[in-house]
Amino acid sequence: MISATARTYRNAYAGLSRETWLLSLIMLINRSGTMVVPFMTLYLTSKDMGFSVGEAGYVFGLFGAGAFAGAWLGGRLTDKIGFYPVQLFTLFTGGLLFLVLGQMKSYPMICLFTFLLSFVNEAFRPANSTAIAFYSKTENRTRSYALNRLAINLGWAAGSAMGGVLASINYELLFWVDGATNISAAILMWMLLKPEGYKPAPQTPVEKAGNLPAYRDKSFMLFIGATVLFASCFFQLFTNLPVYFERELHLTKPYIGLLMAINGILIAIVEMVLIYRLEGKRPVMYYIIRGVVLIAVSFMLLNLPGYGALIACTMIITVTFGEILSMPFMNSYWIGRTSISNRGQYAALYTMAWSVAQTLGPMGGAQVVQQFGFLVLWFLVGSICLLSAWWFRKIDKAGRLLQKQPSI
Repeated sequence: MISATARTYRNAYAGLSRETWLLSLIMLINRSGTMVVPFMTLYLTSKDMGFSVGEAGYVFGLFGAGAFAGAWLGGRLTDKIGFYPVQLFTLFTGGLLFLVLGQMKSYPMICLFTFLLSFVNEAFRPANSTAIAFYSKTENRTRSYALNRLAINLGWAAGSAMGGVLASINYELLFWVDGATNISAAILMWMLLKPEGYKPAPQTPVEKAGNLPAYRDKSFMLFIGATVLFASCFFQLFTNLPVYFERELHLTKPYIGLLMAINGILIAIVEMVLIYRLEGKRPVMYYIIRGVVLIAVSFMLLNLPGYGALIACTMIITVTFGEILSMPFMNSYWIGRTSISNRGQYAALYTMAWSVAQTLGPMGGAQVVQQFGFLVLWFLVGSICLLSAWWFRKIDKAGRLLQKQPSI
C-alpha cells in the first residue's frame, strides 16, 4: 500500500523538464512572501489605518484595474520580446513597489501604489504562463501547470501562516517580506534560468487555423466571460472572507492564517496526484464544471448555523477541492487553443479575465456587505458560481460546433 502510494506520487512528478522545475522553484520563493494580499483588507480596516470596508474594497478595485492593464501589456510584450525579460523585470520591480507601498499611509498614495504594484505584478503572469507552455510537452502540460500551482500554493501556505503571525506583531512586516521574496525570485531567475532556444514568434498577418488572434476565438471569448463570473466569486476568499472570519466568527489572526495555509497544504498533497490520475480521461470542461459547483457549495456553507471555527475549516477544505478540480484544467483549456505566435495574447486575455474579477469581486462584495451583510453576500456568491458552472457547460456544448471559427 505504501509502496504503491509512493510510486503514484513518483509517477505524478516524472517526465517534467528541468526548466519547469526551476520555474516552480522561483515561483515557490516568490509566493512564500504572499502576505500582503490575504491581509490587505484587515490591514486597511485596522485601528492604525482606520479605513472602512468599503474604502478597502475600492483599493482592491484599483488593484484589479492595475492587474487588468498589466496583464494586457505583459501579453503584448511576451509575444514581442519574449517571456524571460518580462518575468525578470516584473519580479524585481514588483519587489521594490511592495517596499514602497508599505510606507504609504494616506489613502490617495495607497490607491496609487496599489495600482502600480498590481500593474507590474500582473504583467508577470502571461509571460510565466507562456514559459511553462514552452518548457512542457503536450502530454504533461496540465501537470506542468499543476506543478507551478503547487509551488504557488506551498508558498501561499507558508506566507499565509507566517503572515498571520507577523500581522499580529506589525502589519508593515508583511510588505518587507513580500518585497524581499519578489527580489530574491528575480535574482534566482537571472542566475539559473536564462532561456536557450526560444525566440518570440515573428509577427505575421497570416491567419491560419490555430493562429488566429485570441479575440476572434468565439469559444475562448465565451470562456473568458464565464471565467470573470467565477473568479469574481473566488476572490472573496482572499478579501472579504478573512474579514468575515474575524468580525463575524471571531477567529484570531493566527487561526485565519492557518486556514489559508490549509488551502495551500491540501493542494500540495493532493493536486499533482489527482491531475496525474485524471488528465486525459475526460474533457477538461468536465472537471472545470464540477470544481466550480464545489466552490459554490463552499460559500453557501458559510450561511449554516454552528460552531464558527468548524464551519470555516469545512468551507476552506471544500473550496480547496473545487479549486483543485477547476483551475489546472482551466489552464489546459486555453493553452490547448494556442500556437507559439499567439500564446501571449491568450495568456493576456485569460489573465485579464482574472484581473477584471479582482476589480469587480472584492469591490462589489464589500459594497454588498455594507448594504446587506455577509449572509446575502455568501448566498449571492454561491448563486453566481452556479451560474458560471452552467455557462461553462453551455460553452462545452457550443465549442464542439464552433471549433475556433473566426468572426465574420
